[in-house]
Amino acid sequence: MSQSDKTRTTVEIHNRSYTIVGDEPAHHVRMVASLVDQQMREIQEANRSLDTTRLAVLTAVNTMNDYLKLKEEYTELLGSIKQKKEQDNND
Repeated sequence: MSQSDKTRTTVEIHNRSYTIVGDEPAHHVRMVASLVDQQMREIQEANRSLDTTRLAVLTAVNTMNDYLKLKEEYTELLGSIKQKKEQDNND
C-alpha cells in the first residue's frame, strides 16, 4: 500500500492533536485514540504530578502489560481448543 493509499486521521489525545497515518479505517484510529486518551486521564487522575512524557510512558507500559496478558490468555485458549478437538477425535 502506497503512502497515498493510507488513511490520515486527526485525533486528540491528552489535549493535543495528532495526525495518524496508517492502514486502519478512520473510525478504528479514533477509537484507539479515545482509549489511549481515557487511559492517560485515568493514570493522571491517580498521579497528578506526572509530566506528559512520564504519563505517556506509563500509559504505554500499562497498555503493553494488558496486551501481553491477553496474548497469553489467547494462546492458552487456543491450546485448550486444540486439546478439546484432539480428545473429540479420539473418542
